[in-house]
Amino acid sequence: MSEFVLTLSCPDRPGIVAAVSGLLAERGCNILESQQFGDGESGTFFMRVQFSALDDTDPDELRAAFASLAPELGLEWRLHALAERPRVLIMVSKGGHCLNDLLYRTRSGLLDIDIVAVASNHPDLRPLTQSYGIDYHHLPAGSGGKAAQEAEILTLVEHYRADLVVLARYMQILSDDFCAKLPGQIINIHHSFLPSFKGARPYHQAHARGVKLIGATAHYVTADLDEGPIIEQEVARVDHTHSPEELVAVGRDVECLALARAVRWHAEHRVLLNGDRTVVFR
Repeated sequence: MSEFVLTLSCPDRPGIVAAVSGLLAERGCNILESQQFGDGESGTFFMRVQFSALDDTDPDELRAAFASLAPELGLEWRLHALAERPRVLIMVSKGGHCLNDLLYRTRSGLLDIDIVAVASNHPDLRPLTQSYGIDYHHLPAGSGGKAAQEAEILTLVEHYRADLVVLARYMQILSDDFCAKLPGQIINIHHSFLPSFKGARPYHQAHARGVKLIGATAHYVTADLDEGPIIEQEVARVDHTHSPEELVAVGRDVECLALARAVRWHAEHRVLLNGDRTVVFR
C-alpha cells in the first residue's frame, strides 16, 4: 500500500467530507486519519486526510479525480505522496543550536525530511555540517550586495530542488522580492514572549527587566518582518535566579523545540494557511 495526504480548503458548506471520503472509497482507498476545521470568521473549511491506496494506484488518476471535484466545491487542494520526503535547505549564521538539533533529529529518524544543503553568511558551521555528510555553502554578502547573495540562495534552491528553506537563526533580513518568490516555503525562528526587546543582547535586556517567561516563535516568512503566519510557539518559565547567560541557554532550547515542531508539521503537511494565520492539524 502507498500512503498519501490530501490537504484542502474551500468555502464551508454541507457535504464536503462526504464528497471527499466517497471519492476515496470509490477508488479503493482507506482513510487512516482525517481532521477538519471550519473557520466561522472567514467561512472557510479546512481538511487534512491521510489515506492508503493500492500500490498500482496512479497518483495522476487521483489528482484528476480531485481536479474534477474542485469546481463544484471551490476547492484549493494538494495531494502529497508520503514516500516523497521534503527536501530542505537550511540557512544559518553563527549560532549552531537549531542547525545541530535539526541535523540530529533528521539522522535519528525523528524528522522525516532530507536536508540537502546548508548555506550561511559565515564559515563557522562548516565542520558541523560536513560531519553529517551534507554540503555547506558560504555565501557572504560581498561586493555584489544582498541582491547577488539572494540570487545565489535561489540558485541553490533550484539546484538542490529544495521544497523548504529553514532559517535556523539566519541573522539576515530577506528582501521582499525573495520572500515573494517562495511563499509558504520559508520557516523562521526567533525569540518571543519577552517584552519587545529589540536590538542587541535581548536576553540581557530581559534580565534587566526581570522577565518571567522566555519563548520562541516559528513562523512562515513574509515581507512583514517577523510577522508571518505563526506555526508553533514554545515557552519556558524563568525567575530572578537566572543569569543573562542562563536565559540565553533557555532561549536556545525553546527555539530548537519550536522550530523542530514547525518543520515536522510542515513536512507532514499538517499546516494550512488561513490568511495571516495557520491551521495546524497535530
